[in-house]
Parts: sequence; C-alpha cells; structure tokens
Amino acid sequence: MQLGIVGLGRMGLGIATRLNRRGHEVRGYDRDPERRREATGQGIACSETLSELTKNLAVPRVVWLMLPAGQSTNETIESLSELLESGDILIDGGNSFYRDTVRHAERLKNQGIQLLDAGVSGGVRGQHDGYCVMVGGEKEAYEKVQPAFRDLAMKGGCAYVGRSGAGHFAKMVHNAIEYTFLQGLGEGFELLRNSGYEYDLASLADLWNHGSVIRSWLLELAEEVFRSSPDLEDVRGWVADSGEARWALQEALERGVPVPTTAMSLIMRLRSRQEDSFSAKLVAKLREAFGGHEVKSSRDDRRMP
Repeated sequence: MQLGIVGLGRMGLGIATRLNRRGHEVRGYDRDPERRREATGQGIACSETLSELTKNLAVPRVVWLMLPAGQSTNETIESLSELLESGDILIDGGNSFYRDTVRHAERLKNQGIQLLDAGVSGGVRGQHDGYCVMVGGEKEAYEKVQPAFRDLAMKGGCAYVGRSGAGHFAKMVHNAIEYTFLQGLGEGFELLRNSGYEYDLASLADLWNHGSVIRSWLLELAEEVFRSSPDLEDVRGWVADSGEARWALQEALERGVPVPTTAMSLIMRLRSRQEDSFSAKLVAKLREAFGGHEVKSSRDDRRMP
C-alpha cells in the first residue's frame, strides 16, 4: 500500500525503510534537508513540504507521523488537518500523551479524517527484527492500514488494542515498565560491582540470559555494554526521561492505582541529573548537627568510583 511518513529521524527512517523493503510505496517528509537526503539514499521518495507530500499521495491518503510528542506533533496535526480530506487516515506513531490523542481524534473526525494512535516499540533493531505496534482508534481505519502494520511488526507483534487513545495509553504504560526494568538492572549490577567479588559483569549478564527468569533483550544489551566498557569509565550517569513515566504516574494517582516502583524509577532519573544534591547536603548537615556525624567538604574528592 502507499503511505507518507512525516519525520525521518531514527525511528521514522527505520519504519520507512522496513516498509519500503517489504513492497509498500513509501513517500517521506522531514523539515531537515539532511534527513531527506539520507532517506532518499535508502530508496525513499521525499517531498520538500507537507503540502507536496499530501499532493503526491493517492486518495484516500494514509499519513504516518513519527515526531516528538507535544508541540511538534500538535502543530503538524494542525497543518495536516488543512491538507487532508474526508476519508484520509492519519497515524500518530510517536509517544504522544493519550489525552492529546483523544482530543485530536475528536476534532479530525468532524472533518471525516480518522486518527489512529500507534504505540511503537523496538528501538534501533526494529528495522531489522520487526517492531511491536499497539494501535488505538477506529477499527475500520486499522483494518485498512493493517497490511502495513503487519509488515512493520515482528510476527505476533501487532494488535488493535481499543478505541482512540488506547494505543498511546498502552505505550505509556509499556515505557513506565521499561523505566523500572532499567532501574532494577542498574541497581543490581552496581551491587555486584561493589560486592567484593571479582565478577565479570558481561559474563554474568550472558549467564542470566540462559534459562534464568530475568532473561531479556535488556540483559543482552547489558552484556554488550560491559564487553565494550567493563567499568563504564567514559559514561556520565545522567539519564533523561521522555515523559511517559510522568504521565503514567499522574494517571495512577488520579485512578488510585499504587505504582511505587514506577515513581521511584522516575525520581532516580531526576536524581541522576544533579552533580551534588542540595537535599543530600542538608541531610548531611542535619546529621552533623544532631549526632556529630562526619560531613565531607565539597573539596573532598574521595568519592566512590
């Protein structure tokens, strides 16, 4: 089938390339000329404007967005709402907040445009191995685009999960779980490193991936990381968050669902961005005041590696 992909970054280009190689007619657009050139080199026909892209697609059109959540996605949906027509299908494959998705879907429906929300997981290996795709929206629209979803996904890795917003809600929870998995691995390997035993962390990660209950792709990646840099000496422990765990925590609070592990994994990411925590400084001084406990000077560089 024919479809246009807007946003040719790491994930967008991977999706476009995989679909193109499976016989779909993919046309692309990105406002960055360098990304357009890269996509052209991968066999993707690119347009220089959104307007040109929509004109080059046969009616009814299918346009897939792979853009950062928030302003970029919102503005592009607004622009496309003026370029698309009744009967066209718009897919938001980014990590948009599901409530924004529902709002966009209701407005576009009044114009006869159907919006599908596709949560996409698979990372950089998805282009080769296949992605996991969870789709929300009108089932009729999903069925029309199902051939592309099927070819994009790993076998068994694509499903219609419910009405508008369901795809992005599922991806939000998926990413919150991912936060907790990563935090658990980080803490576990740090404890191993400081155990007093001379563990080969790469070999242990490999061992655990053979029959243990925590075997996973993340452990495969951990093994690769430790093989490359056993002490992670060139890495700063600064960890970003893309917003999904914050949204998941907000939803959990509103719904009265306890998610303490998700909350703590998010807080630890925030802590990772502090060179020296102000709260920890205060705790140290208070311990000194009430118990005479030692306080290290900011000039003391005798820190644990």
